[in-house]
Amino acid sequence: MNLSRRKFMGRCLLLLGAGWITPQRTIASGPTPAGPWLPAYGRLERADRLAERVEQAYALLAECRLCPRQCGANRSAGESGFCRAPARAMIYSAQPHYGEEVPLVGRHGSGTIFFSNCNLRCVFCQNWPISHEGRGAENTDEELAGVMLKLQKIGCHNINLVTPTHVMPNILKATRLAFQKGLRIPLVYNTSGYERVEILKLLDGIVDIYLPDLKFMHPHQAQVYLAGAADYPGITQQAIHEMHRQVGLLELDAEGIARRGLMIRHLVMPNRVAGTKAFVEWVAASLPKSTYVNIMHQYHVDYKAFEYPEICRGITSAEYLEAMEWAEACGLANLDSRSLMVRDFFRSRSGSDAAIQ
Repeated sequence: MNLSRRKFMGRCLLLLGAGWITPQRTIASGPTPAGPWLPAYGRLERADRLAERVEQAYALLAECRLCPRQCGANRSAGESGFCRAPARAMIYSAQPHYGEEVPLVGRHGSGTIFFSNCNLRCVFCQNWPISHEGRGAENTDEELAGVMLKLQKIGCHNINLVTPTHVMPNILKATRLAFQKGLRIPLVYNTSGYERVEILKLLDGIVDIYLPDLKFMHPHQAQVYLAGAADYPGITQQAIHEMHRQVGLLELDAEGIARRGLMIRHLVMPNRVAGTKAFVEWVAASLPKSTYVNIMHQYHVDYKAFEYPEICRGITSAEYLEAMEWAEACGLANLDSRSLMVRDFFRSRSGSDAAIQ
């Protein structure tokens, strides 16, 4: 029987409440610092170094090389490049989000800012009106700073920057302005993973939490499904190494809320096209096995995915269980608690291979 994603998760939560499935608590993989806590960008600003980073970032817009596409558009003069983004940040929405990873959500939600446009342009994009069509409104850096402060004021645990790559200079300036007016919560860089290491180094000491995807492990699939980005697997792996160098393993506060560290996402796709086995093997071989990893089941057919035979259906429970078994066999020790809950739910339905829609 096909289940809607909402009904599916509802049943998982019912089983959780009944005690039939037991989520595992996220491992605090790094030490929680003692004493008053200050976000990374705050420490950089107090060291009088953040303004220089803002200036360096904005200089890149004159011949845009922010992402691996390196299209060279003069966005400062009004040109738009591959991502189609203007010089100002375009925001589609900003609100508490409760569907993110548990260490980000806590009790009051992750303060999620969805930026319009995208440098990757997946053919199966589930946010295509935002990422491909660019729906949203332009905001000055001062307005973006105000959005951040509002999210903090209503109790969000962090500022979650979704699809930030092409608006990184705007984010840096807005963060500096917001810190000067009292912003004190972690900055989450929620990215497709398609990032230049040289650009990430500008973010060293600014970003608290990196939340990258690693969507595909093989160049051919990346070429087909990511608008010609055959270099995606190699570039993203290098980017994740740099992210880990900067922020290390996930650190939680006393309430179990993420303060700093690396959290990696990987979406299971039908017919093994995402290379999930290679993904978990790469993490196990390249990073500490206590790295936080979220193996996601949410794939559904959207945007142009109907035109591609290998991905024009949802994944099955067997495909998801297979992915989780690979992760466990590789010794990954800090898997997302909701992914473990979904795994246990499917195991409780032994003999069924329902599609997840």
